[in-house]
Amino acid sequence: MTTDPTVVFVGLGAIGTPMSQRIAAAGFAVTGVDPFEAARARAAEAGIAAVASIAEAPADGTVVVMVATPDQLDELVAQAIETRVAADRTWVVMSTVGPDAVRRAGEQLAAAGGRVVDAPVTGGVARATTGELIIFASGAAADLAAVADALRPLGTARIVGEELGQGQAIKVVNQHLCSVHIVAAAEALALGEALGLDKADVLDLVGGGAAGSWMLSDRGPRMLLDTDAPVLSTVGIFVKDSGLVAEAAANVGADVPVLAAARERFLLAASVGLERRDDSRVIETYLG
Repeated sequence: MTTDPTVVFVGLGAIGTPMSQRIAAAGFAVTGVDPFEAARARAAEAGIAAVASIAEAPADGTVVVMVATPDQLDELVAQAIETRVAADRTWVVMSTVGPDAVRRAGEQLAAAGGRVVDAPVTGGVARATTGELIIFASGAAADLAAVADALRPLGTARIVGEELGQGQAIKVVNQHLCSVHIVAAAEALALGEALGLDKADVLDLVGGGAAGSWMLSDRGPRMLLDTDAPVLSTVGIFVKDSGLVAEAAANVGADVPVLAAARERFLLAASVGLERRDDSRVIETYLG
């Protein structure tokens, strides 16, 4: 059981803010951390007091990390160690950063007297808001038990193993499939249009059958919109995540040609100015 009611939540982006709100609503004293003033202002509007750096946050309590990239995780860990706020607390890395990055953070934080749980999530903004995320958790059994109460408001924790990196490894597999399925959905809808069909009709006719997928059902309706479709997950996130998948695969000599093809599409979308657009806009790389 969690013994400390204090939670420091690092990373107040589109998914981090509703996650922090849910933890606060469960009775924890939450302080947000984000270097961007706009993010801190949004958090404040959502009822979460926020500061600019880990050094300004409470020096005790669980730290939940939802930064965007491995580099940002490295910077956070370095700052925490430098300012002596790393020790005697559990760090829950919920970002998608890959196995190597979380193992590196784990070694550095453990050397400084901290404990680390590897717990990336899947489900996006919608499920973060409703508390229905799937959490791929790995780490020492005692550390997992210590943060169970703080994670419970966020969704369902699936215990992967006791080694740091195992949670990230499952998330790598998850993001392989997500990357491929989004691009496959975009390619199929664009093919239907090229064959003279209406994309909305294609989505309606095939979405509920054997050719359907969760990504087709979720992203498909936004693929029917234009460039200004609501942004729930960006092309840039999948440039990053598909890159982590490719890197992890290369490290173990796994052949992932389908992932490589999907990654090319996300890179192409980013190169034509869609990096900050919803990831469904990868469809624009197929449309004339």
